[in-house]
Amino acid sequence: MTTATTTASLLETSLLRCGLSSSVKFKGKFESSGKHVLRTLKDWRIRCVSDDPGSRPDLVSSRRKMVVMLSTVQLLSHLVTPYGSKAADIYPVMQNEIRKVVTKGKAAGVLRLVFHDAGTFELDDNSGGINGSIAYELERPENTGLKKSLKVLAKAKVKVDEIQPVSWADMISVAGSEAVSICGGPTIPVLLGRLDSTQPDPEGKLPPETLSASGLKECFKRKGFSTQELVALSGAHTIGSKGFGDPTGFDNAYYKILLEKPWTSTSKMTSMVGLPSDHALVDDDECLRWVKRYAEDQDKFFEDFTNAYIKLVNSGAKWKKL
Repeated sequence: MTTATTTASLLETSLLRCGLSSSVKFKGKFESSGKHVLRTLKDWRIRCVSDDPGSRPDLVSSRRKMVVMLSTVQLLSHLVTPYGSKAADIYPVMQNEIRKVVTKGKAAGVLRLVFHDAGTFELDDNSGGINGSIAYELERPENTGLKKSLKVLAKAKVKVDEIQPVSWADMISVAGSEAVSICGGPTIPVLLGRLDSTQPDPEGKLPPETLSASGLKECFKRKGFSTQELVALSGAHTIGSKGFGDPTGFDNAYYKILLEKPWTSTSKMTSMVGLPSDHALVDDDECLRWVKRYAEDQDKFFEDFTNAYIKLVNSGAKWKKL
């Protein structure tokens, strides 16, 4: 397969993973250098993709969709490949070194690193995102406990850097994927080539744990995520100390337990299950529909979590150029 064909295919796949699909074939061309030549973006029409049965796709050309599309195009213009031929060699090295230091008991903290690094992204001004800035933000109250997780990853990163230096953004992205896999979740492929920030992201960009469902949906919308993706990503709480089943098992127990609403019990133990933002998902009809879907179908949860995770670790990323 040629570089041009591969890049075009990756672009279509990435658009789909962003919840987008092109209603027409690309009218531009991709050169062997990885640079792209595209015709006027006004000629593009983006189709919203929905898994809701019976729903009708709408053609839109909103600013929000266009920003997501442009981010995807920018990502792929640097894709073949940011680390050159060494990318295919360094990825398994990263996986191997990560698995030496990340146990099932440490997986939840590592996965939380991903969310707190990438979760600062804002579509409107294209600020924040997955850029390794979490290393400068460990003293913030919302990042309590993450210093230990970063220290664990640092041991693996030292070994990887001896072979091929990688960014913290890449290291965190791959580590989160491996944390999910280690605990029995899906295998999630991660592209390499992100650049690190040299300063912290602005404060107050992460969704507070006390948000209502409407507040969560609005917050995630500003970051380019749909309600479905919000609910899928929330499933990361299935591992860890939130009380959703086996703390080291990545499965759909989170959604099954949400439907039981154990926090409404008079028992002190079960009343402590989950965060207010978890509880809010079953009090909203739109969120509840996806909670029920994932509670019934673990394979669907794994598929949607994979796609949402890939989108998360590409949010706001700045990429190495060829």
